[in-house]
Amino acid sequence: MSSLAEATREQLMATNEHYQTLRKEHIRYASELEQLALKAHLSEQEKLEEIRLKKLKLRVKDEMELLVHQQAQTVTH
Repeated sequence: MSSLAEATREQLMATNEHYQTLRKEHIRYASELEQLALKAHLSEQEKLEEIRLKKLKLRVKDEMELLVHQQAQTVTH
């Protein structure tokens, strides 16, 4: 991970409300996935929920990284 990307993430966390919201969602999805991972066996409903949460978490992460990239481009140009 580059120091520019990390600095950009920190800047976005401090100044960008949308990024902050995405980060909170990402943490919430990760927490819910951790709770499911603690179970020995998942029901079919829980398996579907796990898949849904993984997709949501990935979508949020992708959006966060897009914001980081856009911000870094703005700073370097």
